[in-house]
Amino acid sequence: MTHISPTPEPFAILAMPRTGTHYLEVLLNEHPNILSNGELLNEYDTNWPDKDRLLLGDRELLELAYVRCPTWSDKTVTHVGCKVNEPQFHDHPGFFAELARWPGLKVILVVRRNILESLRSLVQARQSGQWLKFSSDKVGAPPPRVRLPIANCEAYFKTADAFYARVAHAFAPSNVLVIEYESLLQEPATCLGAVWDFLGVPGLQLSGRAILQRQEARPLDETVENFDELRLHFANGPYARFFDVAAV
Repeated sequence: MTHISPTPEPFAILAMPRTGTHYLEVLLNEHPNILSNGELLNEYDTNWPDKDRLLLGDRELLELAYVRCPTWSDKTVTHVGCKVNEPQFHDHPGFFAELARWPGLKVILVVRRNILESLRSLVQARQSGQWLKFSSDKVGAPPPRVRLPIANCEAYFKTADAFYARVAHAFAPSNVLVIEYESLLQEPATCLGAVWDFLGVPGLQLSGRAILQRQEARPLDETVENFDELRLHFANGPYARFFDVAAV
């Protein structure tokens, strides 16, 4: 059975959608002292069988995550965490502030170097219904090409900027660790080593059983139907870098 320490140290994985948080959580849960229980605010997350929990107040939800958390494996748990993606805060407008007040909370912020890839991946997943791809999965058809309205892109870019600024403002720098999606895919052991140090748990060599693969390996200009239109619109502005094909 799982053994929870009397005062497990809390952490949260925060991110925009499609940034590799599920993969990160799988790797985190290989550690014998870490228990990360999925998306607390996602009614479909199987780690949380009681959908009625979302009727709880913000403080009660956090108590459920960090004090009365689910147990599911043979571990001696000293660190307990959950995930929250940026859109999930919209349905619980007071939750972020309550999270920021939780004593001793550490935040793992997962980002993509190019947030346009996050948006493209999100739209592709919604259209295809395929949200994850591990190395053991059979090779299937590539994700669909998508068309991204200018207004949707601009709103998404601004939302990401505001979200990252909100995290930086709410938490002390020493309590935030930024992990890049690209580094997580290419060098998971290095990224997890940084996480072990950040959380203050003993180091652990990863098993290598879970290897996440990018569902979309093609460049943006081959998978976004109106890429040229978008690049022209955002040229010379703060988001022009997302359309630099050489860089992405």
